[in-house]
Amino acid sequence: MDIGKQAFGQAPDGTPVALYTLTNANGLVAQISNYGGIVVSLTAPDRDGKFEDVVLGFDNVDGYVNHNLYFGAIVGRYANRIAAGRFTLDGVEYKLAQNDGDNHLHGGIRGFDKVVWEAEAVEGNDGVGLALTYLSADGEEAYPGNLSVKVVYTLTNDDALRIEYLATTDQATIVNLTNHSYFKLDGARSESILAHEVMINADRFTPIDETLIPTGELRSVKGTPMDFTQSTAIGDWIDQDDEQLRLGNGYDHNWVLNHGGGTLALAARVYEPVTGRAMEVHTTEPGMQFYTGSFLDGSATGKEGRVYNRRHALCLEAQHFPDSPNQPHFPSPILRPGETYRQTTVYSFSAQ
Repeated sequence: MDIGKQAFGQAPDGTPVALYTLTNANGLVAQISNYGGIVVSLTAPDRDGKFEDVVLGFDNVDGYVNHNLYFGAIVGRYANRIAAGRFTLDGVEYKLAQNDGDNHLHGGIRGFDKVVWEAEAVEGNDGVGLALTYLSADGEEAYPGNLSVKVVYTLTNDDALRIEYLATTDQATIVNLTNHSYFKLDGARSESILAHEVMINADRFTPIDETLIPTGELRSVKGTPMDFTQSTAIGDWIDQDDEQLRLGNGYDHNWVLNHGGGTLALAARVYEPVTGRAMEVHTTEPGMQFYTGSFLDGSATGKEGRVYNRRHALCLEAQHFPDSPNQPHFPSPILRPGETYRQTTVYSFSAQ
């Protein structure tokens, strides 16, 4: 096991940014930056033992500064969308940035993906890790309360990237943290993820309106293109004539996980048949956003000069439901003084 550190450029304010390289006992490598807590690269072996990078990203920090694609980043304070950029908490209305049409998205103009975190290498019996901390001041991006956040990435010796989130506040606020890695399990072999086979452990999803905000319904997936209860190739469903697929420009929806949150349980599984790579996602969160990169448009040139076009990769973002602050029957994202926000999500890799 090993932890390395190297320069990765500068943040817009001139703060030096570092890139940490974590290597587990089996040779898996994760590179994580303290800018945005970004997973810059993550290697995993195929069925023949060949290691390839399975996440999208950029060769230096400038790419992450200049694009709002959230590649690999920690997203907060509130991941996903809040309708009209507004919510009411304890009788007070808060007005947030409207950075996604009329809606608030992924923490606003300068969310957790755009800040430099304090970083400290950590080692344990099960792997090697990086602890990141950040104090989000009261009023930052118009959110209430001083929020102290800690995120620990651990590259385990059983070939998993475990992400543990903790947060405390001195004033009632809302919190919904996630990681926004774009996964492509065949590395550079193809231009899309349509052949990837996906299982999502959810019998229901939250349908969206034309602004991508949940309608409030918890709808059964049965008999719809949202049914991933059995492993299904993404390309089998994504171009069907379906209202939800039209509204989401493909898949950009939240699934209601069957375990309900609170305990670490299987949420999703992805299999890539050419390389044999497989990824399982376990989480303590009640929801999972499945996004198929439909808004990638070729404007971003990433690592090794690769152009990232539509449907080039997929995201599986463990989370509370979108717009939960405005939908009281959804799981509550409210955090109060004396409470601790906790979330664990594990991405495990194997080959078949």
